[in-house]
Amino acid sequence: SRLLIAKGHEPIAIHGGFDGLINAKLDSLNWMDVSGWASLGGAEIGTAHTVPSGPELYMAARALEDHKIDALIMIGGWSGYSAINCLYQERRDYPAFKVPMICLPASIDNNLPGTDFSIGADTALNVIVSAVDKIKRSAVANRRCFLVEVMGYECGYLAQMSGMASGAERIYLHEQPRVAADLLRDIDDLKEQFAHQGRTVALIINNERANPIYNTGVLRAMFEAEGKGYFDVRQAILGHMQQGGDPTPFDRTLAARLSSYAVERLDQILAEGSNICGFVGSTKDGMRLFEFHDYERLIDDQYRRPRHQWWMDFVSVNEDLV
Repeated sequence: SRLLIAKGHEPIAIHGGFDGLINAKLDSLNWMDVSGWASLGGAEIGTAHTVPSGPELYMAARALEDHKIDALIMIGGWSGYSAINCLYQERRDYPAFKVPMICLPASIDNNLPGTDFSIGADTALNVIVSAVDKIKRSAVANRRCFLVEVMGYECGYLAQMSGMASGAERIYLHEQPRVAADLLRDIDDLKEQFAHQGRTVALIINNERANPIYNTGVLRAMFEAEGKGYFDVRQAILGHMQQGGDPTPFDRTLAARLSSYAVERLDQILAEGSNICGFVGSTKDGMRLFEFHDYERLIDDQYRRPRHQWWMDFVSVNEDLV
């Protein structure tokens, strides 16, 4: 907001995501309205998972026209990107959508195209690792296996990175489907380690949607039945605590860098009289703006994740360690 004001623009807040746009819940933001927001988690102007369709598209277009919106910046996750893509596809029928639109990636799942990191993912990762460390320390003197379920939908970023950071024996991802034989082999390995190698604690990290059949509850039952006499099993579903906490320094600086780049590019786009619709990201080559005509090529829409996920290169590292 302050970056926009410094560039001579008038920022307008849309409260409650696309629900707020559809219901015309917009108002101006001044310099002090956003004071202290950088250190707060969540979104002070609210969020929603709505993707406009049917009559909602007309209502959204009417709100943009009535408030004389010249450009739109969307900060959010998969639903937000899908909604902007919808507006982009509907430009022919709704001239109000022919304004510059830019998406900033903000999702704990880190499952958005065009960026290596999304705002919020580092904070969630820190919360998970802190919780897992406490869980492991609770059973130092016992022979115990912990099954910890983390969020991420079908994207295994949080599971893989938290498993590496906390020293998990196994990490179960949707990207690497496991069958019963794989799970029984893992259990046999743990039995051998508990029985003959002096292991006292084991940790399994499970992505919440790693397998529709072998969910965390089923895994616990299998590990209890097959590991009886060798180790106890405890289940921990971290749930929405992963979405809480104050933003980490990395997330705060990432948000500032992405916002600065988006405002700079938006200023150029407006000066050129263009109506580019795109999404910005932090990549190994620096900040970059992708246009939405590349969006569907970059994503796996069925599983809500990019086609290329850089962190999958670390899967082999964890397998070597165990």
